[in-house]
Amino acid sequence: MSDDLSPEAEPEETAGEGWYVDTRCTNCDVARQLAPDMIREQDGRAEVFRQPQTEAEQRQLYAAAFACHTRSIRHPAHHLTPDVDPFPLALDDTVHHCGHNSRHTAGANAYLLRRPTGSTMMIDTPRWSAELADRYEALGPVTDVLLTHRDHAAHGRRYADRFGARLWIHEGDLDAAPDADHLIRGTDPVEIGAGVTAYPLPGHTRGSVLYLADGMYCFSGDSFYWSRTTADLEVAASVTWYSITELAASLARTAPRLRFEWVLPGHGDRKRLPAEEMNRRLAHLTARTRTLQPQPIDFTAVRW
Repeated sequence: MSDDLSPEAEPEETAGEGWYVDTRCTNCDVARQLAPDMIREQDGRAEVFRQPQTEAEQRQLYAAAFACHTRSIRHPAHHLTPDVDPFPLALDDTVHHCGHNSRHTAGANAYLLRRPTGSTMMIDTPRWSAELADRYEALGPVTDVLLTHRDHAAHGRRYADRFGARLWIHEGDLDAAPDADHLIRGTDPVEIGAGVTAYPLPGHTRGSVLYLADGMYCFSGDSFYWSRTTADLEVAASVTWYSITELAASLARTAPRLRFEWVLPGHGDRKRLPAEEMNRRLAHLTARTRTLQPQPIDFTAVRW
C-alpha cells in the first residue's frame, strides 16, 4: 500500500489544455523549487504562469508533478506514468532528491546520500511505496534512515524495515517514532557513520536534528533553509513548534562547528555556495535569529 491520494480526493475542475495547478495545492513551495521559471506563487497557492517550451522544461514540470504531495500539478493529456518519473533525481554525484513528497510530512523533501562504500542513507521520508523503495535501493543498499524531526517521521519505520536499515531520531521527538532503534540524545554531536554526523538543534521542535555529511552537505530539516525571496538563509520563525529562543541558542552553539556547501532542507529551497560564503551567511542568520521573538504559528508568513 502507498499513501497515494484516494480517487475521492480528485478535484472536479480542469483548466485548459496545458499544465495547471488544482485547488488542492497547499502552497508548500516544492513545485516552485523544481520549476521556478514556470510556476510561481499567486494568491496563496502555486500557479503555472508559463507552459514548457523545451524538453528540459517539460521534464521540470514532470518533476514538479511527481514531487507534489497533493498531486496538484496536472495536465489533461499527460499521465504520471513510471517511464516519465525522474526520481530519484541527482543533485550531484552524491545526493539525490527522492521526490514523491508525502502528505503525511506536509510535503517535505527527502534525500538519498550515497556513501563511498556503495551504500546509501535516506534523510527524512518520501511517501511510502514498495515500488519507490525498489527505485531508491537501486542506488545502493540503504543502511540508515535519518529523521530530522517529528514532522518528517512518517513512513520511517516502513522504509527502515523494507531496507533492513537503522532508524534514527532524537529522543526529544521519540513519541513521533517510538519504534526507532537508534536514539540521538542531548545536544552533543553524534557520529552516524563515516563522514556523517548528527547535530541536535532543538528549536523548530524539541528533537530537531541536522545531519552533516563530508563537510559538504547539510541536511537541515526545518531548522533553516534557502529563501528565493530574500536570496539568503532563513529560519521559519512563524512555524516554530517548540521555541525560537531555543533555536537561536542551538544555532549559536552549533553554527561555528559546521562547514558545508549545500543546504538541503525539508521545507524551503536548496542552495550550493562556497563553504566560506555559506559559513558567513550562517553566522549572520544566527545573529538575526537571536533577535526574534515568539509568534503565533502562521504558515502564510514564511518567505519562500
